[in-house]
Amino acid sequence: MKFRFNGLGKYYYDLNKVLLFLLVLIILVNIFPRQGKLKSEYQKGKPWQHDELIAPFDFAVKKSDAELQRERHDILNNSFLYFWYDQEVAKSQREKFLSRFDAEWEKKNGIDSKELTEKWRLAGLQIIDTLFARGIIEMTDEIEKKDNTFKIALLQGNVASILPLSHFFTVRSANDFITRQLGNSPMPNHGLMLQLLQECIAHNVFFNEALSDEQREQALRNVSITRGMVQKGEKIISNGELVTEDKYKVLESYRNEYEARMGKTSDYRMSMAGKVILISAALLVFALFMITFRRDIFVRNRNIVLLLSLITIMVSVTTFIVNRDVTWLNAVPLCLVPIIVRTFYDTRLALFVHIITIIILGFIVPNSFEFLYMQLIAGIITIISVTNLTRRSQFFLTTFWIFITYSIIYLGMTLLQDASLTGIYRFNFVLFGISALLTLFSYPLIFIFERVFGMVTDVSLIELSDTHSRLLRDLSLKAPGTFQHSLLVSNIAEDAARAVGANSLLTRTGALYHDIGKMDMPLYFIENQSGNLNPHDELSSEESARTIISHVIRGIEKARQYKLPEIVIDFIRTHHGTRFTQYFYNVYKSSLPLNPVDESFFRYPGPVPFSKETSILMMADSVEAASRSLKSPDEQKINGMVDGIIDSQLQSGQFVNSELTLKDIMIIKKILKKKLLSIYHVRVEYPVL
Repeated sequence: MKFRFNGLGKYYYDLNKVLLFLLVLIILVNIFPRQGKLKSEYQKGKPWQHDELIAPFDFAVKKSDAELQRERHDILNNSFLYFWYDQEVAKSQREKFLSRFDAEWEKKNGIDSKELTEKWRLAGLQIIDTLFARGIIEMTDEIEKKDNTFKIALLQGNVASILPLSHFFTVRSANDFITRQLGNSPMPNHGLMLQLLQECIAHNVFFNEALSDEQREQALRNVSITRGMVQKGEKIISNGELVTEDKYKVLESYRNEYEARMGKTSDYRMSMAGKVILISAALLVFALFMITFRRDIFVRNRNIVLLLSLITIMVSVTTFIVNRDVTWLNAVPLCLVPIIVRTFYDTRLALFVHIITIIILGFIVPNSFEFLYMQLIAGIITIISVTNLTRRSQFFLTTFWIFITYSIIYLGMTLLQDASLTGIYRFNFVLFGISALLTLFSYPLIFIFERVFGMVTDVSLIELSDTHSRLLRDLSLKAPGTFQHSLLVSNIAEDAARAVGANSLLTRTGALYHDIGKMDMPLYFIENQSGNLNPHDELSSEESARTIISHVIRGIEKARQYKLPEIVIDFIRTHHGTRFTQYFYNVYKSSLPLNPVDESFFRYPGPVPFSKETSILMMADSVEAASRSLKSPDEQKINGMVDGIIDSQLQSGQFVNSELTLKDIMIIKKILKKKLLSIYHVRVEYPVL
């Protein structure tokens, strides 16, 4: 039983990968829509490339969203606003006038001029009756800016009359009417009548908001979403026939009806089998690509989890939007995928993951070809814009290029299909802007992925390699010799890494931090000593070795205290591998030749380097430190020293887990020799003439 378990243990990581792919397959299959899809692809403005299409069933030709929107807009603009006529206002204002007239007239004119009094009374009543018979309308926001020809519906009892606004009085026009009717009489009664009539001005035509809204809603409900029927057996389109605007609407209606019927009548198990086959093919191609071209990334499960999570999340979000309201499809920030993948890996992998994502989505979204073309071009532009990502501000420039790319492609497709700009749906540019702006979320997402998956981006490495950072500044103050050594090692290692195709920025950053454990006891390391004081003179060989070795553990602890990424901590952990503290080991053997030697006291705990970058640091660190002990360094001494140290490391198995080839090691040796010769200003001796 134990043997079986150990046998399975060898395949533990491979089994995890298989389970990850199966989990993603299950999620994507369940996300996919249940209904089938029309096999024939078509585009507006292009010929129908398939056999003659005959309607297999009756279906209605649906209006486009733009048509329905225009119709609804016209209804809202042209529907009548309903007002109601209040008869009681005229009666009350008439009584008010008579009451006020009798009191004020008698007070001013007495009772001597009855004939004149009656004349003025009748004139005032006639003006009031005229005003309220036509109506004094209440001005609302709905009619405030309308011209006089705008018509409204006036309800009087159960009868509605359609009248222009010019038919009615407003408070201002009613006042003007009274003034005109009274004329410019110099009689003292003129002013009294003007005042009495002005006091009687009041609205008697009021806006009926509830009825107006009800009539609008009823009119909107009556808008037909179809524009005709296609009968079973009727020809829809022939081979080679141009897909015009009208034909395109018929084909879209047929496609929607076809897919809806397929979802109801098709065998669910067969449909499920089709989904499994298609999605499995896409995921298998992804896995084969990784195994063939990016095995270094594929071997680590966290990389697979990150990449498959991005694909799954983006497919899920897009499917949700399509199912809720396909109008918002263009707002989905699909370019997040290539940005994030490029930030953590490289351009080739970013493009391939983006292609896999949009291929899977091609089975879900409408107008698959247009969608794939637009997203592929936008993805390529996105990757190009973040190729040399050294500043986070570059994300804003990428956002701009994404919006421009989407807009230009949409403009081109519209011109191709409609041969004019009239078919442009302006709201799509808003959606493109939303999609571009949402890609800015790549900034916090990258930060989250860095923390969750323990990964690091070039931007973070640039920030970490800043020598003004707090940890490196402390190192320069507490252990200035170690800091200078780290700077030299970082420069040497960076060039060596670049020469063999390793990550030079990661190598440089790891080299800057590899000796931070020396900060707590700088004087125990020769590069920080000044004068003749050496603390090791008071220690035994075992204690000195233990002190020297401890800087690795101290460095790891300090790095974690400052929350350095694990990939940088790996440089601290492995830069001495499992080698000896050779000096103190030799001192112990020479001073106590008869005593048995416990090698564990003098050996670093490891592990040995397991990447190109950590291996390069070990070489650069060793040769730079050893070069300081050379007296009168020349080309021969430096070459011999470099060859001896690296060959010794190679023979002791320090690079067995590294990806370096013998050719790489030869190139690294050459770079290290060249850099050391430059540091010590060794020149070629010219013959004396």
